[in-house]
Amino acid sequence: MAGGGDELRALLRAANALLQQHRYRAVLAVLKGFRNGAVYGAKIRAPHALVMTFLFKSGSLREKLKSIAQATYTHSRNLAYFVSTYKGLMALQSRLQGKKIPFHSFFAACIGGWLVFGENNPINSQITMYLLSRILFGLSRLAVEKGYVPQPKQDPFPLVTALIWGTVLWLFEYHRQTLQPSLQSSMTYLYDDSNVWHDISDFLIYNKRTDSK
Repeated sequence: MAGGGDELRALLRAANALLQQHRYRAVLAVLKGFRNGAVYGAKIRAPHALVMTFLFKSGSLREKLKSIAQATYTHSRNLAYFVSTYKGLMALQSRLQGKKIPFHSFFAACIGGWLVFGENNPINSQITMYLLSRILFGLSRLAVEKGYVPQPKQDPFPLVTALIWGTVLWLFEYHRQTLQPSLQSSMTYLYDDSNVWHDISDFLIYNKRTDSK
């Protein structure tokens, strides 16, 4: 037993020594990026998939749990692949040019996005739309910081919010097919299902009646 413990401690010391080697830093950063992407993707997707599946999806418990596991795995895997691809390409470009420049980030992320998130599926679509909203806000702030757009005299957030809500409800009412399926499901529950009831049971307790009354 003591010999096994000594071997384990020696292995840990060797691993720690390797992690301190500067020449391996780029490769190790790629590996840790893969690890962090996998963990973060699982943390983000699992609770979201759990809530959305039990709120809006029908089927047996086994089918629901399988759907949650599949969504969590896909999000975790894709994010792990993207982070490691991005960091690997960043390190490669920096090594080839001898320095890091802003275009490296854009190019590496474009390649990673194409390879990892290029398939048009519900999870990739949701991630892309999430990023798009953040990009629009970020570019707006950058335009003000750089002086391309004058600093607003009043907070523009109320106007932006009004336009966003007005547009999304217009799309839902008249061009519903253009919205993402999960958003359609959420808005159907909020705005369509609230127009239908038969008695107190499906007015206050349940959303829809399950009997044939």
